[in-house]
Amino acid sequence: MTDSSSSLPGGTWTMGDLTVTRFGYGAMQLAGPGVMGPPADRDGALAVLREVVGLGITHIDTSDAYGPHVTNRLIREALHPYPEALHVVTKVGAHRDERGGWPPAREPENLRRAVRDNLEALGVDVLDLVNLRLGNAEGPQPGSLAEPFETLVELQRQGLIRHLGVSNATAEQVAEAQGIAPIVCVQNLYNLAYRQDDALIDRFAAQGVAYVPFFPLGGFTPLQSAALSAVAARLEASPMSVALAWLLQRSPNILLIPGTSKVAHLRENAAGAGLVLSGDDLDELEKIGG
Repeated sequence: MTDSSSSLPGGTWTMGDLTVTRFGYGAMQLAGPGVMGPPADRDGALAVLREVVGLGITHIDTSDAYGPHVTNRLIREALHPYPEALHVVTKVGAHRDERGGWPPAREPENLRRAVRDNLEALGVDVLDLVNLRLGNAEGPQPGSLAEPFETLVELQRQGLIRHLGVSNATAEQVAEAQGIAPIVCVQNLYNLAYRQDDALIDRFAAQGVAYVPFFPLGGFTPLQSAALSAVAARLEASPMSVALAWLLQRSPNILLIPGTSKVAHLRENAAGAGLVLSGDDLDELEKIGG
């Protein structure tokens, strides 16, 4: 459910018993090039994380695969002991190889080790929310998630995880997960130009399930569209601000986790997402979706 009490754009949303700001922060970009190794500017990375809390953001998205281990350790160094209102969401189900790839790691022992690694790196006894990453770098792939998801349910019953979600999942996999145990969020690729999950978002809104788009600004290649540029020029705003604002207005259950390694850019994202788009703006932006 939404709550307009937060001063950040979009107010808040409740996932299970976790109330988070709809405008959150994704920590992937704090690692080095290719999401491998340490950041070039360690002090700058720590400053970004502290500014996240300073702005009132209560939702940080991370994974021990980022670096690997880099972003979680930075989060701990910058913010531990964590403010009571802050919730850190992580992902398991893939690891990093020596070439920087993201091969699947969804065998039960892989997942148990990943949960332990996240607990240790973040310095906590229980993880607020763990998303099971499915598919591969090309996107969601069909197939049952029963064995890996049941492993996470077992860890949840042991008290190591509070809430569960899925990432990079098909609609069928989401339904399968919901048949095994409650999920509080789904994290999939979605933005103005990539809208295959439109029906799924609407269904989740009715169920009270959060939808967290990754690559909300187009990923490693930023969104480019004549319609987006036209709306941005009319509003005297950046195209990225318009894209973030559109997501917040698209559905109340959409939570944003744009990433950056710069404090100034973090502030710009937070301010830009607060744009109010008119009906004409929205109609023009609808031309982009495909």
